[in-house]
Amino acid sequence: MGRGDLTDAEWERLRPFLPVSNRRCGRWRDHRQVIDGILHRVRTGVQWRDLPERFGPWKTVCERHRLWSADGTWERLLQQVQAAADAAGEIDWDISVDSTIVRAHQHAAGARTEPPPAPASKGGRGGGTPGRNAMAEPGRPPGGGGAGGEGLGRSRGGFTSKVHLSADGRCRPLSLVVTGGQRADCTQFSPVLEKIRVPRTGPGRPRKKPDSLAADRAYSNGPCREYLRRRGIRHTIPEKTDSHAARLRKGSRGGRPPGFDEDRYKKRNTVERAINRLKQSRAVATRYDKRGYVFLGTATATALVIWLRT
Repeated sequence: MGRGDLTDAEWERLRPFLPVSNRRCGRWRDHRQVIDGILHRVRTGVQWRDLPERFGPWKTVCERHRLWSADGTWERLLQQVQAAADAAGEIDWDISVDSTIVRAHQHAAGARTEPPPAPASKGGRGGGTPGRNAMAEPGRPPGGGGAGGEGLGRSRGGFTSKVHLSADGRCRPLSLVVTGGQRADCTQFSPVLEKIRVPRTGPGRPRKKPDSLAADRAYSNGPCREYLRRRGIRHTIPEKTDSHAARLRKGSRGGRPPGFDEDRYKKRNTVERAINRLKQSRAVATRYDKRGYVFLGTATATALVIWLRT
């Protein structure tokens, strides 16, 4: 086993949820070998063509990663690992939300303007394996229409993407969203929370609602607070200075100040530490993928490893 490869225990946790060949479209190359190759590239940021020979043909590894990013396989695997952790009571549902800028390499530019083709299914698991259909497969991955459609944009750092995420109290990503680097954090607040979906190991609906939420001033606006009140989520978000001054100017018409728990807000560093864990993978710290859905798959695969090894 090479450095960074899946251990036997980690492989056994993933193996029941991996797709299998339907015997009509050829045989899959060994999943463990290919996943180790994908994780090697994610961890080191090496070009696909430069993968060591022990992982097999580089085209096979690259194409497997692209397909699993397109059809939601990486997200399903992450959800299954989260479901096992939730069943064991190992998820701290006092979550935090934040975002991070990712500098895009020059190789990330130049994607075709037309939308990517719909992913072709090479195989499937019959019999209804529990959790296999926990998330609907998109008919066509998002993207197309230039850099903006691929989650690339301009910010102070230049050509960048932005990863919006939520993290549990143990510094593990719960959900991920990729946008252009210039997008404001508050615009992706509800999409990030809507993507939290932890299936039950038995009967019952997936869990989507945290116990509490902490966020910084970037999310201190009316729509974000209204969304949290509508869902009944307790939250700790500091009030902006200008909002505080405007409320005082209005006097009694300004309403009461929003509640703020200083002790709870101290736990917001968990999402910062989750970002640090994600960016230990060089293919996440610097974006090399042209397609936005492939880069999201890269970040999701990194989050999956964090859950497996925490």
